[in-house]
Amino acid sequence: MESLEKPRQLSLLLVDDDVELCGMMREFFAQEGHHLDCAYNGREGLTAALNGTYDLIILDVMLPVVDGFELLQRLRRRKDMPIIMLTARVQQQDRIRGLDAGADDYLPKPFDPDELLARVRAVLRRSESLTRTESDDILIGNLRLNPTTREVWLDNVVVDLTAAEFDLLEMLMRAAGRVVSRDEITAALFEREATPYDRFLDVHISHLRKKLEGARSLIRTVRGVGYVFTGAA
Repeated sequence: MESLEKPRQLSLLLVDDDVELCGMMREFFAQEGHHLDCAYNGREGLTAALNGTYDLIILDVMLPVVDGFELLQRLRRRKDMPIIMLTARVQQQDRIRGLDAGADDYLPKPFDPDELLARVRAVLRRSESLTRTESDDILIGNLRLNPTTREVWLDNVVVDLTAAEFDLLEMLMRAAGRVVSRDEITAALFEREATPYDRFLDVHISHLRKKLEGARSLIRTVRGVGYVFTGAA
């Protein structure tokens, strides 16, 4: 008899001062078989995130006491966990700022709860190393990547990467010497279609280049097409 594996229950934290929205999201995720806790300001959110055990945190930008950007930075300094940011602001700069601070994804308000759940699942698929099947290190020049432990070393020094940055680097290293299009990267890693003015991918590429320090030229931009990992600094 064929058995269907039941999706595991997720434990999520939503930090948002909109009490009505939090109630709706708690009910929605419960109907989907998941548990959602809520915190209503940045200070409560920080305490809950540090003391609780969550698969992912959903974080609003505009929060009382401690705003979303500051909370994101504090969390990134103390815990490594997937984070999705919500923003009612239309300025792209605010979204870029969130990615710069270490958010794994962002979703503008108002949003469809089903899309939020899809984003949650996509981010978790990227960040969970248990789904990895290949364990051999990828070594190119002075850069080494281990898909199982999700660690990266440059000149034998550990490089601290977010889940999205790690997956992006792994994809480029596996395709070393071949140009990987923006559409291919966006579809494979972020499960969305690339748009002409979306800088989501550009921000992650910029972060990778900075974190690879002296090896920035490892990732070369092919204008109008995508990126190529050259393997030579």
